[in-house]
Amino acid sequence: MRKRKRGHARQALSVLLAVLLLPPALYADRTRLKPGWNLFSEKQDIEFGQQAAREAEQQLPLLNVRQVDDYLTQLGRRLARRAPGYRFPYQFKAVNQKEINAFALPGGFMYLNRGTIEAAENEAQLAGVMAHEISHVALRHGTNQLTKAYVGQSGLGILGALLGGGGGAAGQLAQLGLQVGFGGVFLKFSRDAERQADLLGTQILYDAGYNPQGMAEFFETLQKQGGGRGTPAFFSSHPNPKNRKRKIEKEIAKLGPPKKNARTDSEDFQAIRSFVKGLPPPPKRGQRQRRRSQTENARLGRPAERPSRRFAGYRHSDFAISYPDNWQVVERDDSGVLFAPRGGFGENGIAYGVVVDVLEIRDERVSLEEATDRLASDIAQGSAGLRRVARKRARVGGLRGLATQFEGPSPVRGQQETDWLFTVRLRRGLFYALFIVPESDYNAYQRTFQEMLNSVRFR
Repeated sequence: MRKRKRGHARQALSVLLAVLLLPPALYADRTRLKPGWNLFSEKQDIEFGQQAAREAEQQLPLLNVRQVDDYLTQLGRRLARRAPGYRFPYQFKAVNQKEINAFALPGGFMYLNRGTIEAAENEAQLAGVMAHEISHVALRHGTNQLTKAYVGQSGLGILGALLGGGGGAAGQLAQLGLQVGFGGVFLKFSRDAERQADLLGTQILYDAGYNPQGMAEFFETLQKQGGGRGTPAFFSSHPNPKNRKRKIEKEIAKLGPPKKNARTDSEDFQAIRSFVKGLPPPPKRGQRQRRRSQTENARLGRPAERPSRRFAGYRHSDFAISYPDNWQVVERDDSGVLFAPRGGFGENGIAYGVVVDVLEIRDERVSLEEATDRLASDIAQGSAGLRRVARKRARVGGLRGLATQFEGPSPVRGQQETDWLFTVRLRRGLFYALFIVPESDYNAYQRTFQEMLNSVRFR
């Protein structure tokens, strides 16, 4: 009898010890969150997300800097491993916009504005934003919202196309006026969905080893930055319910005791933040649309005059350059100096001419190659159909530089154009000269362009 009692006692003690040794996350009174009703499969989440991502990347000015995207991917995957449910193939990309914002599409396609990286004070705050967006994906809020919209439109009468596959489902939804692409039903969620993403995101932060206060602190940062200047862009797509910070802090209290060595910041984050701050400023929306509008509006024609053999000089605070004396000089505050023949440019674009400027770069660690990649991406994204086709070394004004070739549609009707971008890294920024001409006149203008390039002197 005593042996039996001792056996029961040992067993009870073993159970008690096992419970006490469990990780805090397994016995803490955290809020349990369940995905809403969903007509779609996880595979369809991915298919819808891929379609929306393709459209998004045609419209968004992606940063396209590998080291930034690699950092976001490393951080995002660390967080995603702690997300519940289906293992979605998450992807993370930075967008070259100064507004503080982020969004995730079904299936795990996430986009973060560079303004979000710059606004975060530490890695835990940035991780909080990403964990919030990962939570929308994990809880399948996008297709849950689509389910509600579908049932509201058609009832439950016909589900075959929806349940059969992504392509058939997209067609069926389009017939009902429900768009699953970028700008459809995936970018704005209900207040309850935002509350769930806050709570699950806080749990993910804690489980991934981060200080979960990062989530609350970032919302506090947003509120401060919005004070007196309107509502931050983040809150235009993420409803800002009252007491949001307080609810997050209540959830933190449910997660158990603070973890030893919980991560708040890292050298990697501060290095990336400084690097992004040192990149050329994001192009204004008007600049991004300037060259795109060339092919959508009125076309330009061939200038009446050929370039003069006589040259005049132009002096900038950082450089000097010569240009044909029968060309016009147009100084533009937001996009450099334009040298062009009369009739070679207009409100809808530039068909003939040279754009020259120096982009300010505050971070001396940004190399010629990195700065040129960023500028070349902006140029390509700002013009429908323009693409990079070649790059080679060059010398401009006696300094090492790069020459990048572009090809694409010209504003001159029925013409293609060949453009050359020459770049040089100066102490205070990136010098560039963009030479633009239709292919049919390339040989006629090549000598003029070469003489202009040879004339460049740095001050």
